[in-house]
Amino acid sequence: MGFDLIDLKAAVEAHGRVTRVVIADIKGSSPREVGAAMLVWEAGQSGTIGGGALEFEATQRARRQTRDRVLSRHALGPELGQCCGGAVTLVSEIYDADRVETLDAELIVRHVSGPTEQPLALRKVLKAARNANQPPEPQLISGWMVEPVHTPAHPLWIWGAGHVGRALVDVLAPMPDFDITWIDTGADRFPAAIPANVTSLPAADPASLVRHAPENAKHLILTYSHELDLGLCHALLSHRFGFAGVIGSASKWARFRSRLTALGHPPGQIDRLTCPIGDPALGKHPQAIAVGVATQLLRHAAAIETGKERRA
Repeated sequence: MGFDLIDLKAAVEAHGRVTRVVIADIKGSSPREVGAAMLVWEAGQSGTIGGGALEFEATQRARRQTRDRVLSRHALGPELGQCCGGAVTLVSEIYDADRVETLDAELIVRHVSGPTEQPLALRKVLKAARNANQPPEPQLISGWMVEPVHTPAHPLWIWGAGHVGRALVDVLAPMPDFDITWIDTGADRFPAAIPANVTSLPAADPASLVRHAPENAKHLILTYSHELDLGLCHALLSHRFGFAGVIGSASKWARFRSRLTALGHPPGQIDRLTCPIGDPALGKHPQAIAVGVATQLLRHAAAIETGKERRA
């Protein structure tokens, strides 16, 4: 998790005054992790800090808040009647257009309570992060809140803006770790409203864009044309990728394997492609396919993060 600056700026632009509420510290069990945040404005909210009663109370307080920054601690069981036995510390901060423009660093560090001089513990954390060239985890240190600006960890290229492509974008766009690029053959193929964090890219020849994709990108191929799908598979097998999945049946994949082999791709390379994608047991409704594919991608992303932790 990190400070989602893009989301905050969009909310401030749309709603004016916005209060950001972030979990700064946890003791015991909690419905969400440190760094989980929500945005609250007069007539709505986005994001979640979880917990039902905790979020409801925090939302009401955020709408009444007058101070720029408030630190509060909540015992989830005794105070809010939640089954979680822990305690949560929240930082609630008011942002407007002027204040949000001051947030332009890769690491957002601000004083919340107590002494205003940066404590030694904070300076040590910041120095260690610089030496490791890796941002620190969100945390509250001696009254100072530290949060790296959120950067999506997983570039995701979705090829096709039909029913399944739209369902996938609906499911995946709210997930902060996916940086989505959405491609189809023309601008008229996309819906009128596209999430702000999704980049739509019309291209008469989609396969020509493969070379521009990051080498660790995940790809979902689900265009309206089997020929387009095959062309994308062919291009991807000549380009590095983190994951590539193709919508289709066993018979479609058998034909694709034969044609990709004829195009010169060895069997071991073709095996890097996944077809079909999702969970066939969930059915063929676009939203059902999207749920299955989203689960598949989240498991793949989790496996990557687990591997990084083990290597560290």
